[in-house]
Amino acid sequence: MDQTQINKEEQPTKPLTSTQNHTSSPSIYPINTTDEEHGTASGERSSQYLRRRRCMICCCGCCATITILLGIVILILSLTVFKIKDPSVTVNYINFTSVDPGLGTTNDPVSVNLTLNANLSLKNPNIASFKFKNSTTEFYYEGQTVGVAYAPDGEVGAYKTTHMNVSLDVLTDRAVAAAGPINLTGIVVGEDLNFTSYTDITGRVNVLGIYKRNIDVTLNCTYTVEYSVTSFDTKKITCAADAA
Repeated sequence: MDQTQINKEEQPTKPLTSTQNHTSSPSIYPINTTDEEHGTASGERSSQYLRRRRCMICCCGCCATITILLGIVILILSLTVFKIKDPSVTVNYINFTSVDPGLGTTNDPVSVNLTLNANLSLKNPNIASFKFKNSTTEFYYEGQTVGVAYAPDGEVGAYKTTHMNVSLDVLTDRAVAAAGPINLTGIVVGEDLNFTSYTDITGRVNVLGIYKRNIDVTLNCTYTVEYSVTSFDTKKITCAADAA
């Protein structure tokens, strides 16, 4: 064995250096906990904002829906239940009491003491009461006023009808003056006389303090009365009512 081989065997084996490694170790970086916490907080805030926004949208939608429904209900009620309608007045009957017909003097051939009684009905078709003031009823014969009746103020409840009795003393001297020449034969046998009347009732309807309306109800009637020396009877009544 020569000297060269002995020297090679005696040399110790050297470990591989880093430059001799063909595979490099992966780099490891530490996790930044501050960035992670910041990202988590931002996500929570964004989620809360979205929830609040959804709640706000839902609340606004509910409020708008309720407002629209209330508006529709109020509109329907105002056009149906709460709509103020015109009261109506009718004449149920008229009669003459304390009739004392007879022949008078030459200058006043007809002597009649006459009292007229009339029964009126006032109907209120509204949901609220109708309060009315003092009313007047005027009676005419041939365009001449022969009597005026007055009725006190009052109130008609909701969907109610009230009756009013009015009475007056007919001014027969005015009726005779308006009639012109007296037909004595007609007085004895019987003669038709045409009277007219005008009734005016003013009042107010107040529904819940919201819907208010002043109403003026008028009634025009024509009466055909048969008059003779022994009787005074109503034959026909024709009326027409109006409201404003």
